Amino acid sequence: MLSKRAKYAIKTILYLYEHQSPTPISAKTISEKERIPYKFLENILRELKTHQVVRSVRGAEGGYTLAKDPNDITVAHLMRIIDGPIALIPCVSERYYESCGECENEETCRIRKLFAELRTEMLPVLEKSIIHLAGL
Repeated sequence: MLSKRAKYAIKTILYLYEHQSPTPISAKTISEKERIPYKFLENILRELKTHQVVRSVRGAEGGYTLAKDPNDITVAHLMRIIDGPIALIPCVSERYYESCGECENEETCRIRKLFAELRTEMLPVLEKSIIHLAGL
């Protein structure tokens, strides 16, 4: 399930993409327009800034802008920043692999095969850029 934090991060990036201007957009504006609790949003923006997805400008006219080309920002990337692995079980994750303690043989595990197939089908959709999402 998509966490609320990840959903808010996606909404924030979509808002910044759809309202690009020469002046940065304040967290307060994003919070109000997207109905995201302000304190919650501040933490999300801090994390997105750490991962160089957004940049911040200080001061009275400060706020946030995209730090990357929107073509390079994917839902999968945002989900990984906020929530970590996309795979629903750790033994099928490409970036956060962990073996299952109770599994005797990953090669014959039917549960692993099912969730590997799910991940394979789901990932191409999540790897589309935020621009694609904005057009939906």
